[in-house]
Amino acid sequence: MHRVTGGRRRPFSALFLVLVLLGISGCAGAGALGGDGRTLTVAIVANPQMNDAIALSDRFERAHDVRLRFVSLPENQARAKITASTATGGGEFDLVMISNYETPQWAANGWLRDLGPYLDAHPDYDHGDFIPSIRESLSYEGSMYAVPFYGESSFLAYRKDLFAEAGLTMPDDPTWSQIARFAAELDDEESGVAGICLRGKPGWGESLAPFNTVVNTFGGRWFDEDWRARLTSPEFRAAAEFYVGLLREHGEVGAASAGFSECGTRYTQGQAAMWYDATVMAGINEDPSSSTVVGKSGYVAAPVRNTPAGGWLYTWALAMPAGTEKPDLAWEFLRWMTDKDYVRLVGETFGWNRVPPGCRRSTYEIPEYREAARAYAEPTLEGIRNANQERTMTKPVPYPGIQFLGIPEFQDLGTRVSRQLSAAIAGRITVDEALRRSQQYAEDVGAAYRETR
Repeated sequence: MHRVTGGRRRPFSALFLVLVLLGISGCAGAGALGGDGRTLTVAIVANPQMNDAIALSDRFERAHDVRLRFVSLPENQARAKITASTATGGGEFDLVMISNYETPQWAANGWLRDLGPYLDAHPDYDHGDFIPSIRESLSYEGSMYAVPFYGESSFLAYRKDLFAEAGLTMPDDPTWSQIARFAAELDDEESGVAGICLRGKPGWGESLAPFNTVVNTFGGRWFDEDWRARLTSPEFRAAAEFYVGLLREHGEVGAASAGFSECGTRYTQGQAAMWYDATVMAGINEDPSSSTVVGKSGYVAAPVRNTPAGGWLYTWALAMPAGTEKPDLAWEFLRWMTDKDYVRLVGETFGWNRVPPGCRRSTYEIPEYREAARAYAEPTLEGIRNANQERTMTKPVPYPGIQFLGIPEFQDLGTRVSRQLSAAIAGRITVDEALRRSQQYAEDVGAAYRETR
């Protein structure tokens, strides 16, 4: 069994974190955005499911006589702005969208309000309905500090029609070697169809999410149990060479700047034969209002090499910064946006493929959703069930997380390494150069942890 060891966190300066984030993102603070006592300011990531929530929010405003002000930004920008505001207690946001990466760390720092009292006071909200691993990932010392809006693992979507035309059969549990062979056979430059779409866009939450799952299943790790950086190890190098080579040879055009949104556009417009990414992508692929490949995709487990499973565990969630002056009103909106009734509202308004997945177990008991999601509901749940270090890694590591390292420094370290990865994908540097530079960044972080052991 693989265990997270050396879990003690070093003290981390909020001011230093803010300076780092402003440096890597170029975002400055927005200033006080709040208005009167009946205005809630919500910082949110500009993903499709969140945009649906914004579109439906007028219902909450009318019911509660409140004005909602959304600050909606692309993922990298949103992370920087939300972190900077929450770390300094700026009070500009009443609710923030964060993930299971930030939640336990920020709870330990005292940056978030404990939601336990609210959950206990509203048993009808039924927080026990949340998928256990998702719920636990948003908890600190037994109490939830954020509630999930949607949860995900990762899996592979593939075009069943293109596979049939080529006489290929996708296994339920593919290996990365098989995926590379399929990508080579299905890559069709003349038709504008890439063999596979993978993220290459810089960002610790962008390209490093799928890349780290490849590292894990290839037997690599960022640090050994003594916090010694391992980014130039044979296993890590093999994963990097595979990922970069696959994208350069059979990936999408402009792969070095493609993230989740860009890959989603390409796949849904018929420009890729396969797409490995977050399980939440299935709702986008099967949305008839925007996708040209509805009903043409199959969904299988995340590819592997040396491990039984290869997917990640992630959730976008809502939390209250400790500095909010309207916690009760903020709770009401948080509750509305993550309640069972909201799931039905989305399904009945926009279609059941647009329902936030991987969050509540009851969602998978709704007949309309089960029918709409029959191609991907079980692969999603199976991916979430298998998403733990014991099944996705080959060696013990001193940090929590699968597709991220659950340490504060990873926001900076991961972003810097992702830039090197993207440069290699673009052909500006070699994989060896990218790993040598990345190893140096990681050595600095590892040395600081060894000093505090």
